[in-house]
Amino acid sequence: MKALITGASSGIGRDMSIILSKKGYDLILVARRAERLEELKGILSTGVQAICLDLSKEEACFELYEQVRKQDIDILINNAGFGIFGTFDSSDIQDELRMLDTNIKAVCILTKLFLRDLKRKNSGYILNVASSAAFLPGPLLSGYYASKAYVLRLTQAIYEELRREGSRVYIGSLCPGPVDTEFNQTANVKMSLKGLSSKYVAEYAIERMFERKLTIIPGTIMKLSAFFEKFVPEKLLLRIVYHVQKKKCGI
Repeated sequence: MKALITGASSGIGRDMSIILSKKGYDLILVARRAERLEELKGILSTGVQAICLDLSKEEACFELYEQVRKQDIDILINNAGFGIFGTFDSSDIQDELRMLDTNIKAVCILTKLFLRDLKRKNSGYILNVASSAAFLPGPLLSGYYASKAYVLRLTQAIYEELRREGSRVYIGSLCPGPVDTEFNQTANVKMSLKGLSSKYVAEYAIERMFERKLTIIPGTIMKLSAFFEKFVPEKLLLRIVYHVQKKKCGI
């Protein structure tokens, strides 16, 4: 059994690596920071292949697939991603494009390529890490929220295509709320709500993935939020989200 995890050097990806290794999976771990991957490799009990790539670059996504395509991968977890805080016009356009390339383009490429292989053997799992942000508009984190909506809707659409084909391949999305990871430092924000631990989110996600749940939302508060926000008028919801976002940087 073998799993490939992107964004594996920290946070949810790191904890998912540990969990799957304990379950007996050999791992292919992908991230930009080689030293972090080597440190993680040293504490895992199963076979590990560490691949240092920047998946914001399109060619790196195809390079990754070519490196591992013959290894009979059973699980793909698209976890790599990051956010940029600030008004849309104030953020650096190159940073914004790099975020979209990581959060959207890399997920699209890797999902498409590995899905074809999994469909041929009619088994396997794809878990795309989205966010509770996928359910909302996100002023002050506009590009990030929009990118996660793409991940969620793409995953849901593929799920239905697979269902109608009678395929045994699973695809689902993980939509956590605030999680205590390096995301906060990367986006230069402080979460206004106490985050769940990445270990809890990883354990919950892996468990629900094997139960073949389509949309995975850890935590009671975020489950309730995802339900009740459907009944809030659009413009009021925008104001609420903006207020919550402002508190993240104290403005």
